[in-house]
Amino acid sequence: MIYEEFKQYKLEMDNNNPFCNRYFLESGEVFYIEPAFYTQLKGFKDRHSNEDYQRIINRMIEVVKKNKRVVFVGNFEYPQTEVEDFIFLEITDITDPLKIFVEDKSRGSDYGD
Repeated sequence: MIYEEFKQYKLEMDNNNPFCNRYFLESGEVFYIEPAFYTQLKGFKDRHSNEDYQRIINRMIEVVKKNKRVVFVGNFEYPQTEVEDFIFLEITDITDPLKIFVEDKSRGSDYGD
């Protein structure tokens, strides 16, 4: 799947991880984006301004440049991507330091047993 936000980076298939996009920056850094992470990312786009969304994308690339090998996962306890020597980050690892949040308004049932 083509992710428009990352189309300027080289996309290369990883046969060991066929469900995740693997991108390369021109300077050699590598990052994967799991589908669950991308779904969460799009949720931020739907709920925040274009400026905030661009800040998230920019921060992702900054983190990749700093750490060289990153996997953006839906859940770091159960990643889909199997690689060694990469750091695994969830969406909140990117958005929380930027103070961009999605308020979880869900709550338990009002009905007792």
